[in-house]
Amino acid sequence: MTIDAQILVALRSAQSSSVSGAELATQLQMSRAAIWARIEELRSLGYEIEASPHEGYRLIKCPDLLHADDLLARLGGLQKIGRDIRVFRETTSTNDSTERLARDGVAEGVVVFAESQTKGRGRLGRRWSSPAGKGLWFSILLRPKISPQAVTQITIASAVSLRRAIKNVTGLTPEIKWPNDLLLNGLKIAGILTELSSEPDAIKHVILGIGVDVNLTSEDFPEELRTVATSLRIVARRQFDRAALAVEILREFERDYQLLHTDRFEELANEWANACTTLGKIVTIELADRSLHGRVEALDQDGALLLRTEYGRLERILGGIVHSHPD
Repeated sequence: MTIDAQILVALRSAQSSSVSGAELATQLQMSRAAIWARIEELRSLGYEIEASPHEGYRLIKCPDLLHADDLLARLGGLQKIGRDIRVFRETTSTNDSTERLARDGVAEGVVVFAESQTKGRGRLGRRWSSPAGKGLWFSILLRPKISPQAVTQITIASAVSLRRAIKNVTGLTPEIKWPNDLLLNGLKIAGILTELSSEPDAIKHVILGIGVDVNLTSEDFPEELRTVATSLRIVARRQFDRAALAVEILREFERDYQLLHTDRFEELANEWANACTTLGKIVTIELADRSLHGRVEALDQDGALLLRTEYGRLERILGGIVHSHPD
């Protein structure tokens, strides 16, 4: 953990109290002048830190930005997911940036955030609108010990983690639309993009991309998306702390990712099923080479969707575009 992250941990731990410069200097094995320099650097980023000659430093307010040291400080450095956090002011796509790290051999658990993306994308190459400072656009590098056929479990796990985190922070309860969307009032507020690199019998790595529309206004969406997408701010009519939500998502996913490695996927599948609007519905699923029509029955043990077609066959579906129909 960096020096700035350790300072922020100490200031947050003190809550409304102050931390003396001498105490910080001893704890971090630095001079008080060096501590002051780091405090000034944090102030330059927008952190409001009160300094008193007699009482020390007190954190008053944090800026509305994603700062790697602050995210690490909030997480406490105890997790695998988020033990290494990198934040870009702008990038083409966080999945692309994370893919480069994966090829360089970076360890599992690194998380790449971007304040904005110039070529953010969703499934099937669709463009994802990513205005600066309004949402959470990030990717997680994973090296799971599961078969390539079971990688859909990661999408399922991340969907329930994301839903739970949003509920914890905002009080809102999204629904899940298979395979990778979260909805509020029938409109999309978050999406998941899982990209896999594997050999026939082993996964090299997985890039888990997540986009959450947090504080966007209707004007922030392209006109063509205003009837299909919304944001937490629009629904709740108030703004949210993006960093707090990011940390909660990483904490929840850490828990659920561990479940995948202890043969407890069924717990996640049950939670997913309770929140999913697709199960039990009559749907048409567009695949690359065909369309299937039928009723969605369940998830299988690998997280694939089981569709009972109009001809009575049970089809195992790993991906596609879903269109719901009245029963």
